Amino acid sequence: MDVNSLKAKKFREMVTVGRQRLEEHTDYVNSLNVFPVPDGDTGTNMNLSFTSGSNAVKESSSEKMGEVTQALARGLLMGARGNSGVILSQLFRGFAKALEGKDEVNAADLAQAFQGGVETAYNAVMKPVEGTILTVARQSAKAGLKKAEETDDIIELMETVLKAAKRSLKKTPDLLPILKEVGVVDSGGQGLVYIYEGFLSSLTGEAPVEEENHNLEEMVRVEHHRSGVHESVNTQDITYGYCTEIMVHIGEGETVEQEFDYDEFRNYLNELGDSLLVVADEEIIKVHVHTERPGEVMNYGQKFGSLMKIKVDNMREQHSALSEDKAKQVEVKDFAVVAIAAGEGLKELFESLGVDCVLQGGQTMNPSTEDIVKAMESVPAKQYIVLPNNKNIFMAAEQATKVITAEAAVVPTRTIQQGLTAMLGYNPTQDLEANSEAMTDEIELVKSGQVTFAVRNTELNGLSIKKDDYMGIIDGDIKVTATELFDVTLETIKAMLDDESEIVTVFIGEDGSVEETDKLAGFMEQNYPDIEIEIHQGGQPVYPYLISVE
Repeated sequence: MDVNSLKAKKFREMVTVGRQRLEEHTDYVNSLNVFPVPDGDTGTNMNLSFTSGSNAVKESSSEKMGEVTQALARGLLMGARGNSGVILSQLFRGFAKALEGKDEVNAADLAQAFQGGVETAYNAVMKPVEGTILTVARQSAKAGLKKAEETDDIIELMETVLKAAKRSLKKTPDLLPILKEVGVVDSGGQGLVYIYEGFLSSLTGEAPVEEENHNLEEMVRVEHHRSGVHESVNTQDITYGYCTEIMVHIGEGETVEQEFDYDEFRNYLNELGDSLLVVADEEIIKVHVHTERPGEVMNYGQKFGSLMKIKVDNMREQHSALSEDKAKQVEVKDFAVVAIAAGEGLKELFESLGVDCVLQGGQTMNPSTEDIVKAMESVPAKQYIVLPNNKNIFMAAEQATKVITAEAAVVPTRTIQQGLTAMLGYNPTQDLEANSEAMTDEIELVKSGQVTFAVRNTELNGLSIKKDDYMGIIDGDIKVTATELFDVTLETIKAMLDDESEIVTVFIGEDGSVEETDKLAGFMEQNYPDIEIEIHQGGQPVYPYLISVE
């Protein structure tokens, strides 16, 4: 089958299949990460980054190749995580630049696009290292340019690019001694090969042929890496101790002092450390650098705009922790539960019910997919259950269960109260499906109340709500409003009660008080003697009181 023209519809499919192929092998790519203090798992970072680009492609309604590839590049840039994700974003940024203004592309255009990606990515890295994803991209693009001189068939071109990428990948240990020492190929290069395999699979309609890279010998090598191959690397040998990442919104904010010049910006930061990556478009600058002065990196970034994102990791502490743990066997549990909640008291309550990891988050502080994945990975297990405890976290939680290679499920808890109640149905001796069903059934047995304040005037559900009024929300609907916190809390509890109510539980938040809850308890004991009332310190933000009625 000859394909001489590539249109936006088919390219969307290529991106989707490329993402799926990478996602399927995320754990394997992670296992190839050999550096003593990784910036994060390469496979996970590449997958989340490319997923962000794929989502942007899906959201684009354009039927022009140039515009769809621009959407991919923009999505990748905004979602880029870690070194590998940033480099991947630059490969497809250059790819998109080469196809700017084109409605559809031929084989020669596609070859030039791969080459454009290589040039942009190399320019983004101050000190390119051979034997990495850059080498795989460069050598495969070179092969593609040569093939484009011989054929107009896009499938033949993609086959050539993929074969060259695989050849280059196999040779990466010859270029990076540390890869040869461990006996693995470059992780970023492997991730790129999986994306290219997805591209070709989409074009041909055939599933990729699995290579023999998951055989026993390879797995032994990976286990050797995991067991602590970096014994020769000392913490004191780390010259620049802080892995620093910032994102700058160009020209925004009150700290802007000068116009952004890419070369000047990059050259300045290069003097502050190593492993520098600077990528930018008309609106955003993303920086990754290892430095001893992360504050100076941030201050310099603010001269050009507002800081949208900041991330600093102490690599010496990370390496020390890795060194201390390298001889320990990792215990893999049969089951682990991850819950999202904010507040030390709520954290302790979830842990007392059997939750293995409580990820700080919730209203106004929704964790990302990567945050949830890392929380799951912090407790090695064969199966996972995630309690999002907030409807705005559902999608990120679902994505996390797809990213992680173990079996995982999301129990659809919309509130903290539902999450705590769901744990009553948890039985670690049961399988994933049985636990999911039992925990979901428990959700129906609790009513959830939230007391907070209004941020603006509004008319809703027949209520006239004024800014700064307190509101009582019951299972997602505003039912009560008043100017006094105690009054709203009491009326919310009364509105939640019915003839079957047995237990009322109040969780005190940052802005709640023991005095008010004692007063509430006294009222309940006097007026509802058959109903048990429990008070817990939750410590949650936003909501002075959370209430459950069972």
